[in-house]
Amino acid sequence: MRTAVSTLSLIRPGTVREALRLLRDDGALSPLAGGTDLYVALNFGTLPATRFLDLWPLAPLRRIAVRDDVLSIGATATYSAIIRSRAVRSRVPMLVAAAREVGGVQIQNRGTLGGNIANASPAADTLPVLAAADAVVVLASMNGERRVPLTRFYEGYRKTVRRPDELIVAVEIPRIEGRQFFRKVGTRAAQAIAKVVMGAVRAPAPRIALGSVGSTVVRLPRTEAALAGGATIDEAVRVLETEIHPIDDNRSTAEYRRVVAGNLLRQFWGRDS
Repeated sequence: MRTAVSTLSLIRPGTVREALRLLRDDGALSPLAGGTDLYVALNFGTLPATRFLDLWPLAPLRRIAVRDDVLSIGATATYSAIIRSRAVRSRVPMLVAAAREVGGVQIQNRGTLGGNIANASPAADTLPVLAAADAVVVLASMNGERRVPLTRFYEGYRKTVRRPDELIVAVEIPRIEGRQFFRKVGTRAAQAIAKVVMGAVRAPAPRIALGSVGSTVVRLPRTEAALAGGATIDEAVRVLETEIHPIDDNRSTAEYRRVVAGNLLRQFWGRDS
């Protein structure tokens, strides 16, 4: 009897190097780890890929460590691992807050940070945090590694700069100075796609990023500059409203998202440092 997965194949490399070699020699392979997004697309019949590269057993891709004062989180580190990590809790508490809002415990146990990045949803919970944290995506191939700031990783809706022969192997986050902020607004806190999500850092040079208000996660340089330059919060909100480009869809309206984004900015900036 044929099933929905009858025509699919799964290749399980023994090492990261073998995985990179397979990607180089067979660009038709789609990397797979937790599968929480991929399985949804498979179930809905919207997934064109039929051949997958199983990264789940590769322990080096799960490591979380601090090297030269930079936090490195392996691409297949799960949300549960991020929540448990002392290094992440002490250095990027807003990422822990975001990880707690990603689905239920079952999803947190399987979903991975690299998968959230690769999936490229503009509503992804962790992406505004990573954008505000000045995170860097580490891409590896048989030719070596390259590092791409997360804010330059997306070329458009669901489009990234990752080449078919490359694998996301880690995310690097430099030390963050200043109070951190994360808020997700959705129908339900953890079980629904965000209508608006914000990650921000309050420092002499504030950093603010939003999800679900454009085709990709967005940093708000003009809003940041306004606040750094002493603008009132009302003035900064007006700048924000011109800097984002939300849409109407079946989850919300553009106007609602614009108002909520402004309210989140007020919450972030109005709290004590």
